[in-house]
Amino acid sequence: MRQLMKVRFDNAAANVALADPQFGEKMQRLLTDIHAEAAYFTAVDGQRGAYIVLDLESAAQIPAVAEPFFHWLKAELSFEPVMIPADLAQAGPAIAEAARAWG
Repeated sequence: MRQLMKVRFDNAAANVALADPQFGEKMQRLLTDIHAEAAYFTAVDGQRGAYIVLDLESAAQIPAVAEPFFHWLKAELSFEPVMIPADLAQAGPAIAEAARAWG
């Protein structure tokens, strides 16, 4: 299931991490390791952060994805299920049925 992971970095931990000349290489390795489909770095709730798109086969993969961010950047994370247009199209019949039953 595709997930949008919201990452809010701890400022003190991010300051230390960003001072490392290899920060970019480490972040790229982490994104590769977690099989990120996309990553967007921006301010999140007024702090450094990112929105990362993942396609997880199971919720059991969440700890392996989350732990590096917890340990390295002392980050706060949230996961939100999201759909691409093809997923939404596939859900069309279920949406129509729910609308008939509950609308």
